[in-house]
Amino acid sequence: MSAREHEGESVAAEERELVGRAIAGDRDAIAEVVRLLQDPLYRLALRMVWRPAEAEDATQEILLRVLGNLDTWRGEAKLLTWAYRIGVNYLLNLKRQSPQEAAQLSLDAYRDGLADGLAEADYLGPEATLLTEEVRLNCSQAMLQCLARDERVAFVLGDVFELNSTDAAWILDITPAAYRKRLARAKKRLGNFLTATCGVANPEAFCRCARRVDKALALDRVDPSRPAFARHPITPGGRTVAQAEQQMVQLHDAAAVLRAHPDYAAPQAKMAAISGLLHSGRFPLLD
Repeated sequence: MSAREHEGESVAAEERELVGRAIAGDRDAIAEVVRLLQDPLYRLALRMVWRPAEAEDATQEILLRVLGNLDTWRGEAKLLTWAYRIGVNYLLNLKRQSPQEAAQLSLDAYRDGLADGLAEADYLGPEATLLTEEVRLNCSQAMLQCLARDERVAFVLGDVFELNSTDAAWILDITPAAYRKRLARAKKRLGNFLTATCGVANPEAFCRCARRVDKALALDRVDPSRPAFARHPITPGGRTVAQAEQQMVQLHDAAAVLRAHPDYAAPQAKMAAISGLLHSGRFPLLD
């Protein structure tokens, strides 16, 4: 057995032991399950619903569904992979729509919107670096919303989270071949858009984040006093905005633009609410 296989078996055994204790009603074990899953599930939700507030709500609901079904986990996949499957099913069927979904905004229409109001020079006002980062992060979130949900989640699992096609297909309950086809379609659409539009992905393209700041401020798409992404809390030890951006610059490909978000942490208000529920005596695992 290779060292990697041995490590994988050790992790699987640890997860089985942890879940067993959680199912038995061990509050510390349940809290540890939440701690392990909350940030990855939040990052999944954020990519699918665009705004942090909506992602918080979705993450809370997904975690409660994960905990409510924990006794059905049989170790057929890693605990996080299994939780992603529950999360993806919830997010694909979410009735609430992002503004882009509600407007049925296409990538072509989004590109036209970016061209409208593009300044002739970079923004040099207060907090220029911060606001340029906020525009970039907000823009890459928004462009994802122009994909149909099934394509969006395929892209997020494959090219943002970098899962292999076997795991991603299992999460989506489709064949690996069908998943690869769906991912290729999403990558082609986003790649064509970024190559034609985004100066980060292609220096010859027309759009520049620093030249979109004035328009974004005028349209209230970024809030200089409360930037949603550039100052978002991150997981302890996770990538910062600057580190994620440096990786993007080094990779020089379109997918890197969409991958280059920091390692966001789930806001603690909703996680505290889950903790309160776990200790309320009303949660099924503790009955």
